[in-house]
Amino acid sequence: MSDARGDVGERAQDPRDGRLISWFQRWRRPIRYWLSSRSSVPAAEIDDLAQEVFLRLLRYSDDIAIDNPQSYLFRIASNVANEWRERAQRRQPHDNSWLEDLQSAPGAEPENAVAYGRAREHVQAAVQRLPPRQREVLLLHVNEGLTYKQITDRLGLSPRIVLRDLTRAYSQLRTQLNLEDLEDMDQR
Repeated sequence: MSDARGDVGERAQDPRDGRLISWFQRWRRPIRYWLSSRSSVPAAEIDDLAQEVFLRLLRYSDDIAIDNPQSYLFRIASNVANEWRERAQRRQPHDNSWLEDLQSAPGAEPENAVAYGRAREHVQAAVQRLPPRQREVLLLHVNEGLTYKQITDRLGLSPRIVLRDLTRAYSQLRTQLNLEDLEDMDQR
């Protein structure tokens, strides 16, 4: 078995390989720790980035004399982490346009149409059961989008009465709709 540098047996005796193996054994854990603690790299990416550090070390020429392997390896790790961070900022994992295709209108599918129609009937019936002034204040606020001040001006009521009527209307609707939902579940 051979590779570009010759026989595997010859390669194992290459002094450079011995140096790389010892550096890998000595510095792999500290580099992984540094990547996880100081460079905000997700845990799933740490092993890949640590491997990239040592792969880059393999690319350099044998002529380079490295006096301080710790600082040299951590400089490479810093470069790898910075490049990863830059790529992560530019990367968009998914195109959001396909999400619009997945969404459908509430009445588009038969089950949804039935459920939507039933819910709408329940809400309309509950609104009709409200006292007349509460119903009018609620409909002005919800359907026409009027503010409390605009409702007070239109109906000649005080702001406090408008607030009280809306609060009571919402409370009654919540209670009525919850009871109706429970009754529907019992019928199924």
